[in-house]
Amino acid sequence: MNAAETRALLLALTAALSRGQGAAIATVVGVHGSAYRREGTRMLVLGDGAQVCMLSGGCLEAEVVEVALEVIRTGVPTVTHYDLSEDATWGLGIGCGGSVDVRVERVNSGDPATAAWLAALEAGELAALVVPLDGHGQLLLRPDGSMVGDLPPHIREFARQAALERLAQLEPRAVTLRAPDGTPVFIDVSTPPPQLVLYGAGHDAIPLATQAHALGYDVHVIDPRGAYLTPGRFPGATLHDLALEDLAAFTPAGRAHLVIMNHHLDRDRVCLAHALRSGAPYVGVLGPRSRARDLLAALEAEGETFTPEQLARLRSPIGLRLGAEAPEEVAMSILAELMAWRRGYDGSFLSGHDGRIHDAQTHAEAPTPLGRDVAAPAGS
Repeated sequence: MNAAETRALLLALTAALSRGQGAAIATVVGVHGSAYRREGTRMLVLGDGAQVCMLSGGCLEAEVVEVALEVIRTGVPTVTHYDLSEDATWGLGIGCGGSVDVRVERVNSGDPATAAWLAALEAGELAALVVPLDGHGQLLLRPDGSMVGDLPPHIREFARQAALERLAQLEPRAVTLRAPDGTPVFIDVSTPPPQLVLYGAGHDAIPLATQAHALGYDVHVIDPRGAYLTPGRFPGATLHDLALEDLAAFTPAGRAHLVIMNHHLDRDRVCLAHALRSGAPYVGVLGPRSRARDLLAALEAEGETFTPEQLARLRSPIGLRLGAEAPEEVAMSILAELMAWRRGYDGSFLSGHDGRIHDAQTHAEAPTPLGRDVAAPAGS
């Protein structure tokens, strides 16, 4: 789930806990075949039956709420297998024959691992929470190897190594794996919101920043024209009034997406040099590919040189081929490319695609079903 959904869930959870209300978090821990959401999708259920966020297109939630209310009452976590057969309409891919496993656990903020996990989600820190799905214990791990909580000895080392490998990925996603003894182990992940840096605060940067913020991006806008950098133009974004000679004062995040869109050759040239030297994995230049070539040629004429690795991170033109023309359409095209690039997809049409629609070209994981089976309720 994206950062915007996580913010909404945590805000509601904090309010519920402050008034002493019971709460449970339902998490998709397994997907088999086609489904609406992926592993790691969470929904908060409060003691009065209210829910925040969704696990599906809308039809699965009522059943999960009933399970969650029982979990809040008893404190016993449960994993339920929901069969999304051809004869059922659940809202997770109608008639697609998939199924999902949903784990529901009462929130106990007094548990050290749970408290550390909620704090990591709140701060947008990179961390992994490992939970055995048919046993007890949970373990939070950070990339530096530090841990909170514990797991049974027979799965501890497997879980630790698997979680650390997950955290080392560019776009770590939640997954259920099986330990050597067959124990199903769910690895949930907390990641920083993806950072989007826009060099340029022109008119076409506004819809790009606005749409990105709605998708949970940590948006930064850099421009030497202070009058363009107002919260009214860029709500939710961090604004940087920086002259070209002061760009070194800004350091992009390690997994940042940088887009150069000043529409000014001198500013774009200096910004491109700053972006390529930053180490950010994605550097995009708005406009035709000839523009990026001209900018590189101008930098080379000034004595600037870049390694093949740095140049391999440069993308131009940017965006998917959607026929976009208006600024709002161009923004959609760029964000669609960023999503596909981050998650390992090629951005092609789903119609005519063989296999599971959520499988990236490079990776596919299909854990076996877990938990008790629940068929679709009649008339759902």
